[in-house]
Amino acid sequence: MEEITVSQNQTVGSVMVVGGGVAGMQSALDLANSGYFVYLLENSGAIGGAMAQLDKTFPTNDCAM
Repeated sequence: MEEITVSQNQTVGSVMVVGGGVAGMQSALDLANSGYFVYLLENSGAIGGAMAQLDKTFPTNDCAM
């Protein structure tokens, strides 16, 4: 990850997150909120990883999607 700061203390740069699972999506969101341009790369046709395959989550029994 390359970080370049300009005179107004504004972060400039881009980063690639490899893996569109739960951790990859959260990392991409955190980096985007920090001011980076984010490229999210996923091998499969959809993001979500193993979480997208679940029907219900523990302990609340909420829908995973």
